[in-house]
Amino acid sequence: MSVRSSLLAAAVTFASLGAAHANGLRPIEGLSINLGDVSGVAYYTVEPDGFRVVTTLAQGEAGTPIRFVTVLAPGQRVVVSTPYQATALEVSRKGDELLVRRASTFSN
Repeated sequence: MSVRSSLLAAAVTFASLGAAHANGLRPIEGLSINLGDVSGVAYYTVEPDGFRVVTTLAQGEAGTPIRFVTVLAPGQRVVVSTPYQATALEVSRKGDELLVRRASTFSN
């Protein structure tokens, strides 16, 4: 199965949410991610250590998929971005809720 087909199947399998504003995401509910040429899906599960957030991204149709996994405790956040996009995706945990929103990238 091609990378594009895999990502499309995952996106269809999971319910998609727009990330233009803050959205609460439920466990196992999928989120489509589009950061220009890089796209994919993200979801989370509730684990004893916190919320396990799994993000799978690939560049274009033939790009090798890359998976990022992080565990968020209340008050923590992770930002997913590329060096070529002005926007990023911020995933944050507020209590028992996972929020997803578009965020501006920052420079060093």
